[in-house]
Amino acid sequence: MKTCIFGGTFDPPHIGHLLIAQTIIESENFERLIFLPAYLSPVKQGRKISAPEKRLKMLNMALLNNDNFEISDFEIKKEDISYTIDSIRYFSEELSIDKKDLYFLMGSDTLMDFHNWKKPKEILDLCNIVVATRPGFTPSNIPQWVLDRVHFANIPQFEISSTNIRARWRDGKTIRYMVTKEVWDYINKDGLY
Repeated sequence: MKTCIFGGTFDPPHIGHLLIAQTIIESENFERLIFLPAYLSPVKQGRKISAPEKRLKMLNMALLNNDNFEISDFEIKKEDISYTIDSIRYFSEELSIDKKDLYFLMGSDTLMDFHNWKKPKEILDLCNIVVATRPGFTPSNIPQWVLDRVHFANIPQFEISSTNIRARWRDGKTIRYMVTKEVWDYINKDGLY
């Protein structure tokens, strides 16, 4: 089954995540897309992020009624720093997904630092990387060995980010229509940010 893994903090999961996920399923003919919320991203250590169970709850709310979307709590259950290589090994070995059917979705902003990740060459050996480009992206600082092994998806670009949503919330501005109604209600009720 052609599977795409979409990792991230998802704090909160927003309409941009959902639009990219749905669009990538259609443009790349994936049979399923698995959202993989991080317990603790290596690049976000020391930053304040919402508790994993709250992010997982919001993700469940955001993904209601889409049979192509799944959620894996693999990284959250580990309760440790979430390294992509560990998750890719899990999907490859434990779930027996061959490289030809295993894809990992990242944004072009993330690709900029991919060569510094833990075991990036092994990640490329175990799965295919699909990159959703973001506005202003230029690949000039990315090593050629990375560029030679990734696929740039032709999907629309969306200017919504979790960082912006949290900042708007703290500034008393609306985040309605940036997140699903269920997530919006949950953030309002919980005073999450």
